[in-house]
Amino acid sequence: MEMLTQFVSEHLEDDTSRLLLSRGRWPHIDMDLAVACIESRRKLKGKVQEWYDNTSLIFPAKLSAEQCSSSATASYKSALAERIASAEGWKIADLTGGLGVDSWFFSRRAGKVLYNEMQPGLCKAASHNFKALGACNIEVSNHAVSSDPVPETSEASPSSILGSFSPDVVYMDPARRGEGGKKVFLIEECAPDVLNLKDEIFTVSRHILIKLSPMADISMVCSRLGETCREVHVVAYGGECKELLIWMDREWKEEYSVHAIELPTDFPASQQSVFTFLPSEEKNVSDNVNMATCHCEDTVSGDHPGKTLYLFEPGKALMKAGAFNLVSVRMEIAKLGKSTHYYLLESDEQIARLRGLGKVYRILRCEPLDKRTMKAAGKDFPKAEVTARNIPMDTDTLRKKLGITSGDDAHIFGLKSDLRGNILLCTRRFL
Repeated sequence: MEMLTQFVSEHLEDDTSRLLLSRGRWPHIDMDLAVACIESRRKLKGKVQEWYDNTSLIFPAKLSAEQCSSSATASYKSALAERIASAEGWKIADLTGGLGVDSWFFSRRAGKVLYNEMQPGLCKAASHNFKALGACNIEVSNHAVSSDPVPETSEASPSSILGSFSPDVVYMDPARRGEGGKKVFLIEECAPDVLNLKDEIFTVSRHILIKLSPMADISMVCSRLGETCREVHVVAYGGECKELLIWMDREWKEEYSVHAIELPTDFPASQQSVFTFLPSEEKNVSDNVNMATCHCEDTVSGDHPGKTLYLFEPGKALMKAGAFNLVSVRMEIAKLGKSTHYYLLESDEQIARLRGLGKVYRILRCEPLDKRTMKAAGKDFPKAEVTARNIPMDTDTLRKKLGITSGDDAHIFGLKSDLRGNILLCTRRFL
């Protein structure tokens, strides 16, 4: 193994296709495995830097490296699992271990971790890697999880895998690829099928934590999983919505809460930004939003020209979570339109409450969107980022009409306002 890892380190920047064609030069090296390790390590650079930096690790499948959690999201999950378990020396079972990144991060907080993976190659690699990383509290298991009362020879039921381990929390990250590698989004199309497994798992553990695609529909997922859904965590990092985490509690019978989580680039050194709400709260606030919009848009129109105004663009977590109206009412900010999820800010207090939940821009100019204003904006801001929302043109078309290129800290928005129609906002990034 040492010979393999040394070869990987020495050829990390090489063309892997050429290495495969030249495998005869290194008859003592399993070239397929070496190339998988090289390509996987490239995927892990900056994503799971701790693993990239450890040259003793092996990675038999590039796809596993592509699909594994990042250090930031895995660290968040481990903290969430610790809160869920709420016990000294708590134990967690990862039924879909994969590359083992989540299991390793769990092991840094938990007393014991059960890593289970159906692919023997990944299991062998994980066992080696955990030892190389000094994680001595992880037990490795190699079983395909089955919901069939009479499993196949290579399969095992959840209770047979988990029974003697007795975890406080069971974690699953079902594979979101079907036949031929096609991506799937419905929960019953993922493997293993959580819908068919949850009842049996609940006989062993009170808590289940599931990672799903960020593309999954939150209300549909929770409806399918049932009343034991306790919390939904929408986790965004690096400007992208990365994960949808569902905490299921066997004893929970109330409404689930939604947590929009924006992780900073240096997480966990800096704290995450969180917006928490109940779906029923969002449903019941629409009338209050319209009143706030009327007041603030009058200000934008020039009735108070001396006042500095700001535009708030929600981050990916807030957008996915769907708190479109509640964020306006709770944060006391004005919404541009029913379907235009941008907001107007007037005070430092409002800006402070929204810190980390999205981007804030200082509004330099707000005018009707027409040929004259676009021409003037293009002349005054020859370099700027551009965004179009809910207007009769997309972002690329608006950029062409403005005649500008990307660059600088300016940002021009073409947005639909329910009260003012289509407007052009020239801004600079503030926060």
